[in-house]
Amino acid sequence: MILSVCGSLRDGSTNAAVLRTAKALAQEDIDAYTKLGELPPFNPDDDHEPLHPAVADLRARLTAADAVLICTPEYAGALPGSFKNLLDWSVGAETMQDKPVGWINASWAATGAANAHASLRIVLGYLNVRIVEDACVHIPVGRTSLGEDGLVQDPAAREAIAAAVATLAKAS
Repeated sequence: MILSVCGSLRDGSTNAAVLRTAKALAQEDIDAYTKLGELPPFNPDDDHEPLHPAVADLRARLTAADAVLICTPEYAGALPGSFKNLLDWSVGAETMQDKPVGWINASWAATGAANAHASLRIVLGYLNVRIVEDACVHIPVGRTSLGEDGLVQDPAAREAIAAAVATLAKAS
């Protein structure tokens, strides 16, 4: 099972649409993590049993996953704070250690969210994951690329999304 994690809290996020499309197209089982906004701010003093229920849920889902697929935007030149918070809750728990991880960069911006994804690579290094390079792809998706069903409609983008998921699944 692949756990998909969206780094955006925004309703109508193209990053969330990419992950919904991945789930719709995939031959593999994908569990969508959608509780990013429920995580409390990371505090090492709170990183003990009993954990906040949202943290316990996150860690259980990461532990159960065979691989993790991320799609996150860039905000103010870096990872969104709420998504970085999710990663912070994952560091000490070792729930992602040695798991295959890939990401889809859906940025339509001229900068291509390069800073966010460079930061993501650094943080994932501290989590000791296996970055699956061929499952880390840039597939620009604009809001006009979404259908009324909230899925990516562009055939080339859909094919690239499905290929990234298949590559990540094969690595798990």
